[in-house]
Amino acid sequence: MHKLIIIAAVAVLGATNGAGATRVSSGDGGMAVPRAWAPADSADSLWRQGRNAISDEDWRLAQKLFAQIHDRYPKSAYAADSYYWEAFALSRRGGSGNIRDAVSLLERQMERFAGASSVKSGDSKSLLTRLQGALARGGDASAAAEISARAGSASARSSGNAGGGSSRAGARASRGSSSSADGCKSEEDDDRVEALNALLQMGSDDALPILKKVLARRDQCSEVLRRKAVFLVSQKRGDEAADLLMETARNDPDGETREQAVFWLSQVRSEKAVPLLEQILKSSTDEDMQDKALFALSQKSDDRAQQALRDYASRDDVSDHLREQSIFWLGQRHSDENAKFLRDLFAKTTNGAAKDKILFSLSQTRNAGNDQWLLDQAVNTKNSMEIRKQALFWAGQNGSVDLAKLGALYDKAPEEEFKNQVIFVLSQRGKSPEAVDKLIDIAKNEKNRELRKQAIFWLGQSHDPRALKALGELINR
Repeated sequence: MHKLIIIAAVAVLGATNGAGATRVSSGDGGMAVPRAWAPADSADSLWRQGRNAISDEDWRLAQKLFAQIHDRYPKSAYAADSYYWEAFALSRRGGSGNIRDAVSLLERQMERFAGASSVKSGDSKSLLTRLQGALARGGDASAAAEISARAGSASARSSGNAGGGSSRAGARASRGSSSSADGCKSEEDDDRVEALNALLQMGSDDALPILKKVLARRDQCSEVLRRKAVFLVSQKRGDEAADLLMETARNDPDGETREQAVFWLSQVRSEKAVPLLEQILKSSTDEDMQDKALFALSQKSDDRAQQALRDYASRDDVSDHLREQSIFWLGQRHSDENAKFLRDLFAKTTNGAAKDKILFSLSQTRNAGNDQWLLDQAVNTKNSMEIRKQALFWAGQNGSVDLAKLGALYDKAPEEEFKNQVIFVLSQRGKSPEAVDKLIDIAKNEKNRELRKQAIFWLGQSHDPRALKALGELINR
């Protein structure tokens, strides 16, 4: 439902094709083959063709082209990295045989070409781990053992970090950043994350205990790894995962890791999460943390979570932004109880921005009660003109609003500014015969010249034959 969740999930999860054959997700976020850099090289044209084949997702052709590079031109400048791209193409083709061939290619590359750019960047090792994970899920015992060993290494302290323990300076240095601290090898973290994810996908009972050990680490180089581990924990769902995320949200020394733990509580199916999220809203002074708590609560359909959002929206002692966020999320639930609360809150609050957000939220909950309520606010002269115009706009965006009522509002309204807004709202419904009819009526019969001009302008944007006919009649009369 939310893009952030979808993107995060796609970034780390492997996949299986519809026929049941093993496939491996690229995990590369749209990675492209590097441009050719050695025009005099014998394999330059093959590299260019292979690059185009990857771009076209012609995996069979790409595999053949990159294989030709290291087979025919082993001394080429392109040979070392051609192993990686051949393996990559094989992984995208899928099938256990292709996956095993890709594993062999990567192992050969890392043994012979340690200086290859794809090896030095960690891409080869990460792909190898994804491939072994796919084989392990298919029942390959040796691959499963390799994955378990590699995942287990994630819970150990990184070599070269003196003393261990909590590194506050390191936490401050990398907070708010997805990169590793100075001296830390991010590619090792990527490989460990791939191994942990593969362990989860295998359904291994060892996965959550290892993730727990990862989240217990406090050395400087573990911060980025801990943030990634938080997401993996959230995929486990259930009370045990909720406990681990709550522990991280309370006690991790890194602010971004705490925030991510709160955010991913949204995906854990456990009643334990809501009390912690409520407590964050009541006692935390960190607005980013509160923002993520609001989102996490918005993903829970139970009454307690929705009540927590309503309680927060009622508060006057929180920032306008966060209050507006709680109002927004209440509108996304499509609940009659939330709709009634928002209508009541509108009458009580004097904050213009909050009122505006309430109008929008109620427009998202499409029912007859809200439609009429929005129109009522549009004609209520106790509201400011801006609020009335916004209420009219959001009512007009709802396809269920009776256009005859909008036309009647135009006829009754004394204010030119309000009438102009009605014309605009009608123009947004230009495919409706009723909207076109009213615009034609205004263009022909309105006494106010400026309003007539607006109606004529919007008729000119319409493709309705009656609008063109009416414009012709106005020209020739």
